[in-house]
Amino acid sequence: MRIEVFSTFFTAWGYEVSYLEFVASLVSFIGVALGITAKRITWPWWALSSILYGIFFLQYKLYASAALQLVFIAAAVAGWYGWEPTGAKPGPFKNKYRLYTIAAIILATLILGPLLKSLGAASTYVDAILFFGSLAAQILMVYEKYDSWPMWLVVDAGYVALYASQGLLFTTLLYVAFTAMAALGWSSWYGTHRRALRSL
Repeated sequence: MRIEVFSTFFTAWGYEVSYLEFVASLVSFIGVALGITAKRITWPWWALSSILYGIFFLQYKLYASAALQLVFIAAAVAGWYGWEPTGAKPGPFKNKYRLYTIAAIILATLILGPLLKSLGAASTYVDAILFFGSLAAQILMVYEKYDSWPMWLVVDAGYVALYASQGLLFTTLLYVAFTAMAALGWSSWYGTHRRALRSL
């Protein structure tokens, strides 16, 4: 039997969940769960989920979210080769770079927002700032910084609002879970870092 990926897999609370959205959500959930444990195997799952969600977001004209998946794929490759086989060794992000990062996110958002608007995107400045916030969080994760998780917490909470506004119920619920998982990841990675310091 041939399955159309955009066709409805099941309906929940009146919302039609496509095969694509369901599989993308499942793969993403597994990838983030593995990321909390700092296992290197998280990266292939991130890459696969990014391919699936890239296709999905294009369908809804969420262009920044779709483009972000290309960044995630590149980051997955970098993370796979950058992390040791035993996994990440979490460390802190220097304080002096935090303000620079926030300023860069705001400036880049002001540049990308009008471009998305000219393309007829379903969301402009919100999608743009979440794009650059995700980019920063992912780079920090590749470099094994536990600060990536609080950034993910803020970004994922923003995506909950964005995807809810677009009527993407199933993906919204996924990002609610991601927000909670980001808090767990923060606690886990920071705890690993503290234990490593005590063992010195």
